[in-house]
Amino acid sequence: MRVVVTGGAGFIGANLCRHLCADPSISQVVVFDDFSTGHRGHLDGLGVEVVEGTILDLEALGAVASGASAIVHLAARSSVPRSMCEPVPAHEVNATGTLNVLETARGVGGAHVVFASSSSVYGANPVLPKHEDLATRPVSPYAASKLAAESYTLAWQSSYDLPTLAFRFFNVFGPLQTKTHAYAAVVPAFMSAAIEGHPLPVHGDGTQSRDFTYVDTVCDVIADAVRRRITNPEPVNLAFGTRTSLLELINTLEELLGEHLEVAHLPPRAGDVPHTQASTERLRGLFPDVRPVELRTGLANTLAWARHHHADQPTFDPEGVVTEHGEANRQRIP
Repeated sequence: MRVVVTGGAGFIGANLCRHLCADPSISQVVVFDDFSTGHRGHLDGLGVEVVEGTILDLEALGAVASGASAIVHLAARSSVPRSMCEPVPAHEVNATGTLNVLETARGVGGAHVVFASSSSVYGANPVLPKHEDLATRPVSPYAASKLAAESYTLAWQSSYDLPTLAFRFFNVFGPLQTKTHAYAAVVPAFMSAAIEGHPLPVHGDGTQSRDFTYVDTVCDVIADAVRRRITNPEPVNLAFGTRTSLLELINTLEELLGEHLEVAHLPPRAGDVPHTQASTERLRGLFPDVRPVELRTGLANTLAWARHHHADQPTFDPEGVVTEHGEANRQRIP
């Protein structure tokens, strides 16, 4: 089985490639990435084929997808704050780019497409937990572009019988997620600040809560979906119903580090939402055997990685972090 991973050099993508390469049913893994935020070093030693290119280039997509049984589509222009400043590029990459991936999959004979949507599509809808039948109320261009891409993914299944599966990711964290850009996700931002002795930057009062999901669990589910060619006519939350406030997250980090951590409260971010928590019924129905890694264990693993690799990253900038979306540090294609 030949599997293409768009954005495969990014945080989630590179972790997923490790899982796919360990699967004996998968003969070839191909990474398609423009390396605007992905890193070639993430793929060292994996034996994957690496093709540099953008999902806005239909010809390049067609060439890399030739002979593929599946495409895992992770490439995106991520981050809520960035989309507030640059809404049109967010739409072009996230919506039009996804349409290109879907048309490519159709053109190569119906490759199975697994698409990474986002919990941000729920937006201003206050209902908890977030179940997939809730009305979506995006409050940022990023969220709107992800909802458009998700809608295309499901419409191509209905219209053209293309096998697709749209996952809504919630706050994914883990090794390889760095704080190397202005819109770093909350876990690497907090860990970098703690390691460097800076106050942890919290936008708002810290009571906002998130359904944090360890990256290995996410990759286990995606790899299983590829292996079994799972499809669903409706979106599927990829999270496990936990709800942890940022202040609780800081307390856990303090326990793991064995020290008190100072906090700097900053103004709330435009486009942020107060709480996210996934309903798990649909996910459990499709993947009954999945066993999620607990938050504390995942944080300990991530902290060990962050300490080991901290010297490889630029100095932390406490003015530029973001606290909403775990996928904020995923690969982007400008």
